[in-house]
Formats: sequence, C-alpha cells, structure tokens
Amino acid sequence: MQQNYELQIGKLKRNLPIMPISETTAIASFVLLGDSELAHYAASELAAKLLEPFDYFVTLESKGIPLAEELSQISQHPEFIVLRKSVKAYMDEPIKVPVNSITTTKQQQLVLDGKDAAKLSGKRVVLVDDVISTGGSLAAAEKLLEQAGATVINKCAILAEGAAAKRKDILYLAELPLFPIQH
Repeated sequence: MQQNYELQIGKLKRNLPIMPISETTAIASFVLLGDSELAHYAASELAAKLLEPFDYFVTLESKGIPLAEELSQISQHPEFIVLRKSVKAYMDEPIKVPVNSITTTKQQQLVLDGKDAAKLSGKRVVLVDDVISTGGSLAAAEKLLEQAGATVINKCAILAEGAAAKRKDILYLAELPLFPIQH
C-alpha cells in the first residue's frame, strides 16, 4: 500500500499520510486545523459557489471550524454556529442527536446549545464540514438543525471522500479516494 497521497485543491497541494481506519480500508488523513492558507483558499472557492441567500453557517466541532470562520469573513456573515460533541456546562437546554463517523470507533453525539437553537429557528443555513465521507455526521447535523427549526439550504465541504463524490446534494472542491487494504 502506498504511504502518502498528493492532494491538489486548485493551486494548492498537500501530501497526506495514508492511515488505516479498519482491516479493509485506509484514508488519506486530511487535517485542516492549523492550515490557514488552505482554509482561506477553500473558503474563497466555496463562497463563490454559494448563490442562494442564507442566514448562518453551521459547522461541526472541530475540523470544520477554520473553514466556517473563513467563509463567515468572506461572505460578511458576522457569526456562525458550532455543533459541539458534548454538552457544556454553559449550555441552556441543549438539543442532542447521536452521530457515527468513519474516523471514530464509537458513537458520539452532536449538541446544539438552546441559545443557538433559538437563533436558528426559522433561518436558512449552510452546513459546513472539512470532509464529507459516509454522510453520517451531515445527516445527524441536519436532524439536529431540523429540530431547531432551521432549514439547511446547502451543504459544503472541501473534500468528498469515497462514494460521497457521487452525491448531488453537496458542494465540494476535490475528491479524496478511499484506499482498500489488501491482505
């Protein structure tokens, strides 16, 4: 099995290590955290594709945060909402849903602070993540936002991994393959 994968997103290239996530599959490990050049470039490219009016960006903790931050700045939306992975002491009447992700071994949860849920009620939102793979995290986020009374009008990510690249309901900049492990 190859050790690295060269990812190209527009003019930018990144060398990603290939890491096994199960006995049969490996992924190219993409970590946006700390890569401000890529977050800014990707946000600029994605913002140009967002043509419908909306009220808020909503992202999932934690790797989507730099992208949502840049998208907010570029599109002049002064605030974005973060769906957290656990209930925090400061939260008021949090809403929770379970979530499964390709990169985690056990079920997690997504949590929306009740104060943020009130802001989102009746609003049009764009769901933002770094990578869309199985779609489990996005589906959980959509369920949570629906419970809050928000309407998801778009879903975007930097990368669509594996079968996600065939989806017609997401915006993304580049495909990221899955790597079968041969025994």
